[in-house]
Amino acid sequence: MEHINKYIEENKDRFLEELFGLIRIPSISSIKSHKPDMYRAAEYLKELLLKSGADKAEVFETEGNPVTYAEKIIDPALPTVLVYSHMDVMPVDPIEKWDSDPFEPVIRDGKIFARGADDDKGQGMMHAKAFELMVKTNTLPCNVKFMIEGEEEVGSPNLGLWCAENKDMLKADVILVSDTSMIARDTPSITTGLRGLAYWQVEVTGPNKDLHSGIFGGSVANPINVLSKMITQMVDEQGKVTIPGFYDDVLEVSAKERELLGRAPFNEEAYKKAIDVEELAGEEGYTPSERTGIRPSFDVCGIWGGYTGEGAKTVLPSKAFAKISSRLVPNQNHEKIAVLFKNHFESIAPKSVKVEVTSLHGGQGYVCPIDIPAYQAAEKAYEDTYGKRPVPIRSGGSIPIISTFEEVLGIKTVLMGFGLESDAIHSPNENYPLEQFFNGIRTIPLFYKYFAEMSK
Repeated sequence: MEHINKYIEENKDRFLEELFGLIRIPSISSIKSHKPDMYRAAEYLKELLLKSGADKAEVFETEGNPVTYAEKIIDPALPTVLVYSHMDVMPVDPIEKWDSDPFEPVIRDGKIFARGADDDKGQGMMHAKAFELMVKTNTLPCNVKFMIEGEEEVGSPNLGLWCAENKDMLKADVILVSDTSMIARDTPSITTGLRGLAYWQVEVTGPNKDLHSGIFGGSVANPINVLSKMITQMVDEQGKVTIPGFYDDVLEVSAKERELLGRAPFNEEAYKKAIDVEELAGEEGYTPSERTGIRPSFDVCGIWGGYTGEGAKTVLPSKAFAKISSRLVPNQNHEKIAVLFKNHFESIAPKSVKVEVTSLHGGQGYVCPIDIPAYQAAEKAYEDTYGKRPVPIRSGGSIPIISTFEEVLGIKTVLMGFGLESDAIHSPNENYPLEQFFNGIRTIPLFYKYFAEMSK
């Protein structure tokens, strides 16, 4: 560990400035006008990885946004680690909620505040700098490949095909990802499960144009009212999703595994206080951690229609819209769920409106076995840095491409996240503690060391 700490201390300011340079590129994948920024980010990472020690690096085209690939092969007979991360970020709305410019990183209270500080530019940069550290100190024990995409935040619609087309180039023994979180800054954890995802946009149309709410209100169906009523029918009073067939493929987790998962520390009062709510909600019969880790869910992510400008405008809108997502557990097929929702939602619509459901994207859940060498190497690496054995947890989040990696490339993924719940990813004032950033750079080389030893 001494050579690791020494290299970090000598280069930490440069590490941060290189991260800040990447953060300053507004690479928002869901907004088409930012497509040039995706290429700027891809080229930035290409040059960064070459300077960090890669033998070669290249920006690849896809049907959507680019992929940056790099590699260093020190000996084909040695194990190969394929590092995955993403360069794209979420939109910054509502911009007025930010305390500083989301694309001009600032350090406050020992944290980096900016969009992408954690998800995933900060966590991805840890791998690039850990790689540099190993190369420059002659301690790299195995081959390394990098695959950094630009569409994770929109469901990675083109990466699966790109992987299939470049399967030989991407051959590896394990995929290493830092796009998840730890339980707490002093309680390391390894994510062993991810939920899948199905995501839709709903359009409800009433009259063929906006109408005067006084002249027509009460006689013509209001699409916003109808949409709101339909949405309330999707989850019952016990917190269960009402779509017929929704739970058919849900695997019930055994009492023994629920007991093991329950050992992860969780303070409900602190949890509520952190998000400023008085009471939690969800499916009856499950703890908050179980609701987000081993059970599916249903949420409206956005809803709009009619007049939302300043002042009043008495209008009965022609249309109403909503974006809706469902987090799925392993064994639930996102394509099947997408069809079940579409059929059900359209079937409950009254004849006073027309309803159109469009599936936007989705992905399968993932479970990582805890008895493979890569997982055990990650355990030892965390333990060396944090002084305690990491807790296995199942995350409520989704990284749809992870299950695709296993399907297309036949490679297992280990999720070594260093983010914290307080990092506010996807929200205003996203942040990443400097402590976690540098601890990641300390821990990752240890993973390589132990993985190479266990693979002999």
